[in-house]
Amino acid sequence: MDTFKDLKRNYSIGIFDSGIGGLTVANAIFKRFPNEKIIYFGDTAHLPYGDKSADSIRFYSLKISKFLLEQNCKMIVIACNSASSAAYDTLLEFFDGKALFVNVVDPLVHSVSYQGFSKVGVIATKATVRSGIYKQKLRTINPDLEVVQLATPLFAPMIEEGFHKNNLSKAVIENYLSHESLKDIDALLLACTHYPLIKESIDQFFDGKIKIFDSTDVVAEVVEKKLAENNLLAETNNGSHAFYVSEYTDSFEATTKVFCNRELELIEKPIWQ
Repeated sequence: MDTFKDLKRNYSIGIFDSGIGGLTVANAIFKRFPNEKIIYFGDTAHLPYGDKSADSIRFYSLKISKFLLEQNCKMIVIACNSASSAAYDTLLEFFDGKALFVNVVDPLVHSVSYQGFSKVGVIATKATVRSGIYKQKLRTINPDLEVVQLATPLFAPMIEEGFHKNNLSKAVIENYLSHESLKDIDALLLACTHYPLIKESIDQFFDGKIKIFDSTDVVAEVVEKKLAENNLLAETNNGSHAFYVSEYTDSFEATTKVFCNRELELIEKPIWQ
């Protein structure tokens, strides 16, 4: 039985996040798939998800996924670690056979699990750390691996508001990364799709001595694999991308270029009303 028989090659790829940080994942997908049409939804009315309960995140994720499916999306990429941790299994069950789903946790876990590290650090939102999903998945693959997690809740709003390249951000980064738990790590996982924007600053803090991983390119690889396996890669250009937010502000639109390296027009879509 062809589970996804009703999906078409010319359908879109839906991507959602709590805000505009997921545009880092969208940008990697743009580069890899020039023919694919992207429909992005940033839930700016509720950001950050990192401080929300798991039940709230699941509710938001179900509503957004329903909206994306109504736009004829063949795949939905959960470009948010908090939502991937709290809602991925729920979305698979609720929308069984309606679309392919990709989360940002599993690709990142697999990218580091077999590289021989002894101590890996994970920095993320409170919700992702609270879920324990990275520690559980990493240690399932490698029981001998020491995994330490650190909630860094100021990073996402700092980046969303465009404060990630000034003295304030440097002080916040240094304060978090100086935490005792991160001492002697071999590698660091940036377990939030906002964090690639401060990857260079994080690398500078560690003097380039540890390996730093983010989910952008590894998620794009999984997207390609899943679409190819289901014969759903677009063969011709599918048209213009669309970028929706649940609440519009000029600052959000101004910041999109930082995340995506291109000018984007945000469309306000208050799906909660």
